Amino acid sequence: MNIDANRTIAELKELRALTADENGAQRVAWTDTWLQARDWFTTKLAGLPVEDHYDSAGNRWITLPGESEKALIIGSHLDSVPNGGWLDGCLGVMTGLEILRAFAEKYDNRPPLTIRVVDFADEEGARFGRSLLGSSAFAGTHSIEADRGRLDKDGIRLEDALRRCGVEIDRFPEAVQEQKSAAAYLELHIEQGPVLENLGLPLGVVLGTKGVERHAVTFHGQEAHSGSTPMAARRDALAAAAKLALEIRPIATKHPDAVCTVGSLKTFPGIVTAVVGRCEATLDQRDLDAAVLAEMFASAREASERFAREEGCTVEWSRIWNIEPVPFHPGLIELCEAATTKLAGATRKLPSGPLHDAAEVSRAGIPSVMMFVQSLGGISHNKIENTREEHLKLAVEAMADLAEQTAAWILK
Repeated sequence: MNIDANRTIAELKELRALTADENGAQRVAWTDTWLQARDWFTTKLAGLPVEDHYDSAGNRWITLPGESEKALIIGSHLDSVPNGGWLDGCLGVMTGLEILRAFAEKYDNRPPLTIRVVDFADEEGARFGRSLLGSSAFAGTHSIEADRGRLDKDGIRLEDALRRCGVEIDRFPEAVQEQKSAAAYLELHIEQGPVLENLGLPLGVVLGTKGVERHAVTFHGQEAHSGSTPMAARRDALAAAAKLALEIRPIATKHPDAVCTVGSLKTFPGIVTAVVGRCEATLDQRDLDAAVLAEMFASAREASERFAREEGCTVEWSRIWNIEPVPFHPGLIELCEAATTKLAGATRKLPSGPLHDAAEVSRAGIPSVMMFVQSLGGISHNKIENTREEHLKLAVEAMADLAEQTAAWILK
């Protein structure tokens, strides 16, 4: 197929110029800048023989009908985090559009199967804290009642922000209609980590997205005066939490791809003259293997109880959120490995720690796979996020090769 990767790179720069400022990309979902990005995307569809519509969850679907109704879907998301990078999400959407153009040109606007490009709504969850909002509606895994009342930093309800953009949250279940005829899903994304760069590889094959166990861990001790309470008499909740924060490192490093993170600590009463009586911690644990994830959770819980006893405290656990590991389709992983090796000479198979829309699509039972392209410094969700242009070009071309091979796989 005739793929113009340079056009994709130019379009990504054009989008950056339109929707970023000196601090980075500002395409936060359900904001005016995000809507501006979607309006800009409309201009890129001019002259293409496609059908363009939004589903009930605000996901956008661009469809090039083919001889077969079986559909190859390629996509990602245009929304960003505040002060985000120029490639996160939008690389996958714009690459999908370039591949659709190539199919239209090669087959005189009537490819052997249907090609669809999707821009999922609110993948990031940056404004209301609910990631994968649009793709979860597509997959039928939405959580409407838990989400409708979410508030942003200005006190605006999620339900009201969606309504302002023409989306009614109670109609989310209708989005599953877009699954009809879906035969496979492909997504290109920057790695957002340092693995490929450290290996000197431009491209990677994603085995799946790691499962996540996210908990609030609260240690209860006894508030006391910091000047008059002997060290041996203290029941210091922070001391117990600090031990746990250090213990999660060896828990994670027992497993090659596992990660554990204590992301926040809140102390009460939180003043310099008082021993901490209550300490609230958050723990995020991730791995692609469900058994490993369960083992890490059990180890962290046992450790927290041991440290609580050592410090004369008690500990409580409550789940914040979890998602099971989502492995991608073995056949598509094989095709992706062939495409990345063909274009780049070598590749690496690796799991994704961050979640992506592909995980929700896969949960819907649709064969899915992702391709990663190297991130400089492993940095993302930041204005300095970047990838070498020669690697971006390779990624677009490899995705086109993967799309052709997947189309043949679907039709055989």
